[in-house]
Amino acid sequence: MNTLDFVTVPIILAVVYLAIGLLKKETGSSERLLRRLPLIAAVLGAVLGAILFYAAPDIMPASNTFVAVLIGGASGLAATGTNQLFKQMSKKDGENNGGDDKTN
Repeated sequence: MNTLDFVTVPIILAVVYLAIGLLKKETGSSERLLRRLPLIAAVLGAVLGAILFYAAPDIMPASNTFVAVLIGGASGLAATGTNQLFKQMSKKDGENNGGDDKTN
């Protein structure tokens, strides 16, 4: 296995993460868009996976286009999860429970 095979997922993840961030910034984070972000991220990742399969087959660890699209789609969804991870880690303690930080 080539060591370049392991860079495909992080490349797709980073590109989708940045694209979603730009999309959120340009649209003002509308509620309709926020609900569709995982779908948009998966589709964008799938498209990038297919593009990488044909444009740079040396770094795409896929034997056919279908597998490349699945790898790309999963990487796109991972970008959404990465966004949520950073969002949850940056919350303050009182914000985790909807602002209700009462102890009984």
